[in-house]
Amino acid sequence: MPPTDPTTDDASLASAALTEAPILAYAVRGGFRESAHRASAVALDREGTRLLALGGIDAPVFPRSANKPIQALGMVRSGLDLPAHLLALACASHSGEPLHLEGVRAILAGARVAESELQNTPDYPLDETERDRIAGAGLPRTSIYQNCSGKHAAMLATCVAAGWDRETYRDPGHPLQQAIAQTLSELTGEPIAALAPDGCGAPVMAISLSGLARAFGRLAAAEPGTAEAKIADAMRAHPEYVGGTGRDVTAVMRGTPGAIAKDGAEAVYAVGLPDGRGIALKVADGAQRARPVILAAVLAKLGVESAAYEKLRDAPLFGHGEPVGGIVAVEL
Repeated sequence: MPPTDPTTDDASLASAALTEAPILAYAVRGGFRESAHRASAVALDREGTRLLALGGIDAPVFPRSANKPIQALGMVRSGLDLPAHLLALACASHSGEPLHLEGVRAILAGARVAESELQNTPDYPLDETERDRIAGAGLPRTSIYQNCSGKHAAMLATCVAAGWDRETYRDPGHPLQQAIAQTLSELTGEPIAALAPDGCGAPVMAISLSGLARAFGRLAAAEPGTAEAKIADAMRAHPEYVGGTGRDVTAVMRGTPGAIAKDGAEAVYAVGLPDGRGIALKVADGAQRARPVILAAVLAKLGVESAAYEKLRDAPLFGHGEPVGGIVAVEL
């Protein structure tokens, strides 16, 4: 499908994941509900039976970076061969810490590709310490600092392995993006509903939250020795490469036995559990502050034991520099 016209304001184009989303979290200040966040969320078991269904879970959304593990699977199927920590980085929205930048450079060096060939949008690191250090030194934004550089380095490495053109690797018609699209459709069990440029410049493909949950459940419960298991095992073994220091997505994988997880822009979250259960959610207004809090509520509803709950629920609101409330999920 062609990209949606960015000038349109046709309300009929709004996904039911937005329009049918119930309130799942409140901003509570001094005991008073100040704001509300609507979200759609779904949990499926290994057979696809719905364990939880809230809002428009069968309507398309852009998973944004939550698609990255599936994109990486398409790359592995196309010939990408990386050690586990670098494969985890291919699935990442990394924080731009030294281990991440060293990893991206290792992917490029292994494929004999120059850093200048990265086509993701130049930016500063997500990590505040690294961003302040680099910006404070007067250094410019670059592609390698940007959180998607692991994925883009892996895309270039895949093109080298497959003998594909590198200059056009972001084009939706490129064999790389076609392989990713086929993998996404296969793993989710549904056709791609829409296509547009992601924030990094690569194509982002729309699927339903149900499809996203199904895909993550399949990845997390994949048979040993498969390409799917290779992705899941890499993420489990190296969660610090998927996110970074202090990131809730890293905490989820460290604290939840056998889980894989990926966050995405505009407040998307996807989790796969080793028993084949899959979870996906989307906050309708795109507010990232509500995303981990709602995930904690969904995990608790499913009875998932995790050491990540404290981190996920840590969403304070401040008044004059003092905590006066927080983002609180509704009881599911």
